[in-house]
Amino acid sequence: MNRGPISQFIEHHYRHFNAAALMDAAKGYEAHLAEGGKMLVSLAGAMSTAELGISLAEMIRQDKIAIISCTGANLEEDVMNLVAHSHYKRVPNYRDLTPEEEWDLLENHYNRVTDTCIPEEEAFRRLQKHLVKVWKDAEAKGERYLPHEFLYQVVLSGELEQYYEIDPKDSWILAAAEKNIPIIVPGWEDSTTGNIFASYVIKKELQASTVKSGIEYMIYLTEWYRANSGGKGVGFFQIGGGIAGDFPICVVPMMYQDLEWHDVPFWSYFCQVSDSTTSYGSYSGAVPNEKITWGKLDIHTPKFIVESDATIVAPLIFAWILGQ
Repeated sequence: MNRGPISQFIEHHYRHFNAAALMDAAKGYEAHLAEGGKMLVSLAGAMSTAELGISLAEMIRQDKIAIISCTGANLEEDVMNLVAHSHYKRVPNYRDLTPEEEWDLLENHYNRVTDTCIPEEEAFRRLQKHLVKVWKDAEAKGERYLPHEFLYQVVLSGELEQYYEIDPKDSWILAAAEKNIPIIVPGWEDSTTGNIFASYVIKKELQASTVKSGIEYMIYLTEWYRANSGGKGVGFFQIGGGIAGDFPICVVPMMYQDLEWHDVPFWSYFCQVSDSTTSYGSYSGAVPNEKITWGKLDIHTPKFIVESDATIVAPLIFAWILGQ
């Protein structure tokens, strides 16, 4: 592969400590794909609001990612950025805000994520009316879908194009929808769109069963893993920790411990990018070897951990994979 300037810079300068771990993880990811493996990427934190889609979307388009697991927030916030980008407000001095200044943001319908404020009216409400329509249409037909499948219906309908405020090639949800890659969204209820759906159920305008559940996501993932884990197998590239990472990685021990299937391959590559440090009971800060004890990784699974800010590390690793 002809390396572009970003990759050349990384290879020349990133030689020690977390920089070296980044380089090793990128080369391991590349080798995994070259040997015919597939990759799951999990997204915790506010990666969509951090506009990770700028690099993640191209990874999806070039088949460097086969499946994604993400929080409900990351699922919705990529689309919100797509349709309301100019209304976002950046607050570089967020560390210095007083409680009164935070209250002012609320009063002006801004929800803050670190240094970035999401505009409620232009982002949440703009998406809401289109989601409510597909929820109600499905229920009228007696149909049920997973959360990401409803969002795919909305973005592929073309109805949001009138609102686009960024180059659509920088939206990872749009790239994923066009490829129809599977997305796992554990705990979708813990998101703004999940809360909106719950409000319609409480008002008796929708039934809770119209959106499929987290258990159904595990069944969906089980079927996908069984169909895709042959050969080199499936790797696991984890950004952050939490439910976005722990839910999908558990599909392997669930299959052979609970289902008692004995031909289940372990995850065949593992990398975690996180600034969490190892501490008591922390999942995000757990070293990869701990996962061996839970039946998630094999002794011989290539394992990498990059203790740094994922908004810095992930685009660099993706640039390496893409040869940029």
